[in-house]
Amino acid sequence: MGSAVRIWVIEEREGLMPRICRECPDLLVTAMRPDRIASASQAPNLAVVDATDRRSACSSIREMRRRHPAVPVLVVSPASNGESLPGDIDDFVILPCQHGELRLRLLRLCEVEIDSGSGARQEESIRETRAKYRLDAVIGESDSLRDAIRKVPRLGASDANVLVSGETGTGKELFARAIHYASSRHARPFVPINCGALPDTLFENELFGHEKGAYTDAIAAGIGMLGVAEHGSLFLDEVDSLSPANQAKLLRLIQDREYRPLGGQRSLKANVRIIAATNTLLTERMAAGEFRADLYYRLNVLTLRLPPMAERRDDIPILARHFLARFAKERGKQAPRLSAEAMRRLMEYHWPGNVRELESVIQRAIVLFDGPVLDAFSIDLPDSVSAPAPAFGGTPLPIEDAVHEFERQYLASVLSRHHGNVTRAATAAGKDRRTFQRLLRRHGFAALSAAAS
Repeated sequence: MGSAVRIWVIEEREGLMPRICRECPDLLVTAMRPDRIASASQAPNLAVVDATDRRSACSSIREMRRRHPAVPVLVVSPASNGESLPGDIDDFVILPCQHGELRLRLLRLCEVEIDSGSGARQEESIRETRAKYRLDAVIGESDSLRDAIRKVPRLGASDANVLVSGETGTGKELFARAIHYASSRHARPFVPINCGALPDTLFENELFGHEKGAYTDAIAAGIGMLGVAEHGSLFLDEVDSLSPANQAKLLRLIQDREYRPLGGQRSLKANVRIIAATNTLLTERMAAGEFRADLYYRLNVLTLRLPPMAERRDDIPILARHFLARFAKERGKQAPRLSAEAMRRLMEYHWPGNVRELESVIQRAIVLFDGPVLDAFSIDLPDSVSAPAPAFGGTPLPIEDAVHEFERQYLASVLSRHHGNVTRAATAAGKDRRTFQRLLRRHGFAALSAAAS
């Protein structure tokens, strides 16, 4: 691999070069002064630009784009110097970073595989897990995400209940399915139930089914989700939203491994594995008396925590490029680049809706803007918590527009305070969940509304 991959390290003073040589001894790394880019006879596979000197870095990036527009550019920057860089960079690393992170990014941009020691075996294991258990849709290479992927085969090997926790939009159902596919039940059904979308009065019928005549409209017997999931896995999403009465019914099912359909006279055995998911801290709900401790411990035999975007910001450029390519292909056009300012907007935003929200933002940019580069104005993000109130001075807005703007800013604020948790935000706003979701859709918070439904 080494002789086939050439990397330029572009810097005024030698500081970055020794570090890259240490982390990538198998690559051909060459020091390149900014004033020699134009005279170099052969283009590299990748250019790494040191942004310690911002002015020099900007000049080097512009020169690379003029001379070698197809060569990926990676910027390595101290935290205080990653501002106001020109567009058309492919990735950036803020120092200090975790050991091995710089190498992973270099190899990814060069489109080569890690091929040394235990690192190669770990990479192979992660690739195999993604492919084998249908996790190809989980995009990213951050340590926290890779740790979650590595746990899937181990969780699948057991038949114990699993509690998957993570914020809205972190991929809880994808990982729940992967655990099912990694288990001995993989040939049997995986049956999801969104507990948050079911009225309390329908939960028992949905789960257990009913006999003919059990209630007025029961003109025939109906099998419940437990019957459908027999010998397979039952996925209970938003399990934290269950009422106390339904929590007790679920606890009895787990304890006794049997249930009785509505109107039935005999109990049926339940041979299912339960995988539950929550986007809240159930320990806090327990302390507040809102979730049964005995049910929590029954569900939380094995656990998998999925990291929010705030803990995997290194994946934002990867995800953004993935969505750019996908949505551009769907529209039959060339995938644009993100300018440095646009990328910084993505990196600095708090992403309460996590991956789903990022996907929605990129899709909106692809639909609404044309051109080879998407700038910062192409990235449509909700106002932050600290956004000022609407200014009604000068020419006044029509009252309907003023109310609409106030509602939009209020929704952005309450969602941010509750980290994108729609249930808690709705409670804080004094609205029931469905009404709150309609407000989200009306004001363009599509990713959060979809994630909550």
